[in-house]
Amino acid sequence: MEAAARVIARRGVRGLRVEELAAEAGVSTALIYYHFKDRAGILRSTLEFINDRAERYTTEREPDAPPLDARGELEQTLLLEFQDTPEVRENSTAWGELRASAVFDPDLREDLARATLVWVQEVAELLGRVRPMNGAAALAASAERLTALLEGLSVRWLSGSLPLEHARELMAGAIDGELERLRG
Repeated sequence: MEAAARVIARRGVRGLRVEELAAEAGVSTALIYYHFKDRAGILRSTLEFINDRAERYTTEREPDAPPLDARGELEQTLLLEFQDTPEVRENSTAWGELRASAVFDPDLREDLARATLVWVQEVAELLGRVRPMNGAAALAASAERLTALLEGLSVRWLSGSLPLEHARELMAGAIDGELERLRG
Protein backbone atom coordinates (compact mmCIF):
# COMPACT_ATOMS: atom_id res chain seq x y z
CA MET A 1 0.00 0.00 0.00
CA GLU A 2 2.93 2.32 0.64
CA ALA A 3 4.07 1.67 -2.92
CA ALA A 4 0.59 2.50 -4.27
CA ALA A 5 0.49 5.76 -2.29
CA ARG A 6 3.96 6.65 -3.61
CA VAL A 7 3.08 5.92 -7.23
CA ILE A 8 -0.21 7.84 -7.02
CA ALA A 9 1.51 10.78 -5.34
CA ARG A 10 4.19 10.78 -8.04
CA ARG A 11 2.16 9.96 -11.17
CA GLY A 12 -1.47 10.58 -10.21
CA VAL A 13 -4.34 8.13 -10.42
CA ARG A 14 -4.48 8.29 -14.21
CA GLY A 15 -0.75 7.57 -14.35
CA LEU A 16 -1.00 4.53 -12.10
CA ARG A 17 0.24 1.47 -13.95
CA VAL A 18 0.06 -1.92 -12.28
CA GLU A 19 3.48 -2.83 -13.69
CA GLU A 20 5.04 0.24 -12.07
CA LEU A 21 3.20 -0.43 -8.81
CA ALA A 22 4.47 -4.03 -8.79
CA ALA A 23 8.04 -2.88 -9.45
CA GLU A 24 7.78 -0.23 -6.70
CA ALA A 25 6.45 -2.84 -4.26
CA GLY A 26 8.95 -5.48 -5.37
CA VAL A 27 6.26 -8.03 -6.29
CA SER A 28 4.80 -9.48 -9.47
CA THR A 29 1.86 -7.93 -11.33
CA ALA A 30 0.05 -11.26 -10.90
CA LEU A 31 0.29 -10.87 -7.13
CA ILE A 32 -1.13 -7.34 -7.34
CA TYR A 33 -4.09 -8.58 -9.39
CA TYR A 34 -4.55 -11.60 -7.12
CA HIS A 35 -4.71 -9.44 -4.02
CA PHE A 36 -6.69 -6.47 -5.39
CA LYS A 37 -8.61 -8.03 -8.32
CA ASP A 38 -8.69 -4.80 -10.36
CA ARG A 39 -7.69 -1.14 -10.50
CA ALA A 40 -10.73 -0.08 -8.44
CA GLY A 41 -9.61 -2.46 -5.69
CA ILE A 42 -6.13 -0.93 -5.72
CA LEU A 43 -7.58 2.59 -5.43
CA ARG A 44 -10.04 1.62 -2.68
CA SER A 45 -7.31 -0.08 -0.65
CA THR A 46 -4.93 2.83 -1.18
CA LEU A 47 -7.57 5.28 0.04
CA GLU A 48 -8.07 3.18 3.18
CA PHE A 49 -4.30 3.01 3.71
CA ILE A 50 -3.95 6.79 3.33
CA ASN A 51 -6.74 7.39 5.85
CA ASP A 52 -5.27 4.94 8.35
CA ARG A 53 -1.79 6.43 8.00
CA ALA A 54 -3.11 9.98 8.44
CA GLU A 55 -4.99 8.94 11.55
CA ARG A 56 -1.80 7.41 12.93
CA TYR A 57 0.43 10.43 12.34
CA THR A 58 -2.15 12.93 13.60
CA THR A 59 -2.98 11.06 16.82
CA GLU A 60 0.26 9.36 17.91
CA ARG A 61 1.86 10.82 20.99
CA GLU A 62 4.90 10.02 23.06
CA PRO A 63 3.96 7.52 25.80
CA ASP A 64 5.18 9.84 28.56
CA ALA A 65 3.59 13.00 27.11
CA PRO A 66 0.90 14.60 29.25
CA PRO A 67 -2.64 14.06 28.00
CA LEU A 68 -4.12 16.70 25.72
CA ASP A 69 -7.27 18.56 26.56
CA ALA A 70 -10.09 18.51 23.98
CA ARG A 71 -8.87 21.64 22.22
CA GLY A 72 -5.30 20.35 22.09
CA GLU A 73 -6.50 17.10 20.55
CA LEU A 74 -8.49 19.02 17.90
CA GLU A 75 -5.52 21.24 17.07
CA GLN A 76 -3.12 18.30 16.91
CA THR A 77 -5.42 16.34 14.62
CA LEU A 78 -5.70 19.19 12.12
CA LEU A 79 -2.29 20.86 12.39
CA LEU A 80 -0.28 17.64 12.12
CA GLU A 81 -1.55 17.37 8.55
CA PHE A 82 1.03 20.12 7.93
CA GLN A 83 4.34 18.38 8.60
CA ASP A 84 7.26 18.55 6.25
CA THR A 85 7.91 14.82 6.27
CA PRO A 86 7.96 12.44 3.31
CA GLU A 87 5.08 10.45 4.79
CA VAL A 88 2.78 13.48 5.19
CA ARG A 89 3.74 14.96 1.82
CA GLU A 90 3.11 11.65 0.08
CA ASN A 91 -0.16 11.06 1.91
CA SER A 92 -1.51 14.55 1.23
CA THR A 93 -0.45 14.46 -2.41
CA ALA A 94 -2.01 11.04 -2.98
CA TRP A 95 -5.24 12.18 -1.27
CA GLY A 96 -5.37 15.20 -3.57
CA GLU A 97 -4.78 13.02 -6.62
CA LEU A 98 -7.55 10.65 -5.57
CA ARG A 99 -9.91 13.58 -4.97
CA ALA A 100 -9.14 15.09 -8.39
CA SER A 101 -9.67 11.75 -10.14
CA ALA A 102 -12.98 11.20 -8.36
CA VAL A 103 -14.44 13.97 -10.53
CA PHE A 104 -14.32 11.51 -13.46
CA ASP A 105 -14.75 8.19 -11.65
CA PRO A 106 -18.14 7.53 -9.99
CA ASP A 107 -16.89 4.50 -8.02
CA LEU A 108 -13.93 6.41 -6.64
CA ARG A 109 -16.24 9.37 -5.96
CA GLU A 110 -18.41 7.18 -3.70
CA ASP A 111 -15.43 5.78 -1.82
CA LEU A 112 -13.96 9.23 -1.36
CA ALA A 113 -17.31 10.68 -0.24
CA ARG A 114 -17.54 7.98 2.44
CA ALA A 115 -13.97 8.61 3.59
CA THR A 116 -14.57 12.35 3.69
CA LEU A 117 -17.78 11.89 5.68
CA VAL A 118 -15.93 9.80 8.27
CA TRP A 119 -13.22 12.48 8.53
CA VAL A 120 -15.79 15.27 8.93
CA GLN A 121 -17.59 13.24 11.60
CA GLU A 122 -14.34 12.68 13.50
CA VAL A 123 -13.55 16.40 13.45
CA ALA A 124 -17.15 17.22 14.46
CA GLU A 125 -16.77 14.87 17.42
CA LEU A 126 -13.57 16.65 18.48
CA LEU A 127 -15.30 20.02 18.12
CA GLY A 128 -18.15 18.68 20.25
CA ARG A 129 -15.73 17.83 23.03
CA VAL A 130 -14.52 21.44 23.03
CA ARG A 131 -18.01 22.95 22.61
CA PRO A 132 -20.37 20.30 24.05
CA MET A 133 -23.47 22.53 24.07
CA ASN A 134 -23.67 22.73 20.27
CA GLY A 135 -25.96 20.68 18.08
CA ALA A 136 -24.80 18.09 15.59
CA ALA A 137 -25.62 20.29 12.56
CA ALA A 138 -23.50 23.21 13.80
CA LEU A 139 -20.60 20.91 14.68
CA ALA A 140 -20.79 19.17 11.29
CA ALA A 141 -20.84 22.51 9.44
CA SER A 142 -17.75 23.70 11.34
CA ALA A 143 -16.00 20.38 10.69
CA GLU A 144 -16.86 20.62 6.99
CA ARG A 145 -15.36 24.10 6.76
CA LEU A 146 -12.21 23.09 8.63
CA THR A 147 -11.56 19.93 6.62
CA ALA A 148 -12.23 21.72 3.31
CA LEU A 149 -9.87 24.53 4.29
CA LEU A 150 -7.24 22.00 5.35
CA GLU A 151 -7.38 20.35 1.94
CA GLY A 152 -7.06 23.69 0.14
CA LEU A 153 -4.19 24.89 2.32
CA SER A 154 -2.47 21.54 1.89
CA VAL A 155 -2.61 21.79 -1.90
CA ARG A 156 -1.19 25.32 -1.79
CA TRP A 157 1.58 24.28 0.61
CA LEU A 158 2.51 21.17 -1.38
CA SER A 159 2.55 23.11 -4.65
CA GLY A 160 4.85 25.76 -3.19
CA SER A 161 2.26 28.56 -3.22
CA LEU A 162 2.13 28.84 0.56
CA PRO A 163 4.89 28.43 3.16
CA LEU A 164 4.29 25.63 5.64
CA GLU A 165 4.28 27.88 8.70
CA HIS A 166 1.77 30.23 7.10
CA ALA A 167 -0.51 27.28 6.26
CA ARG A 168 -0.32 26.20 9.91
CA GLU A 169 -1.07 29.76 11.09
CA LEU A 170 -4.08 30.02 8.79
CA MET A 171 -5.38 26.66 9.99
CA ALA A 172 -4.90 27.61 13.65
CA GLY A 173 -6.77 30.87 13.01
CA ALA A 174 -9.60 28.95 11.36
CA ILE A 175 -9.84 26.63 14.36
CA ASP A 176 -10.07 29.67 16.64
CA GLY A 177 -12.73 31.20 14.39
CA GLU A 178 -14.85 28.06 14.28
CA LEU A 179 -14.64 27.58 18.04
CA GLU A 180 -15.66 31.22 18.52
CA ARG A 181 -18.55 30.75 16.08
CA LEU A 182 -19.67 27.71 18.06
CA ARG A 183 -19.43 29.67 21.30
CA GLY A 184 -22.11 31.92 19.75
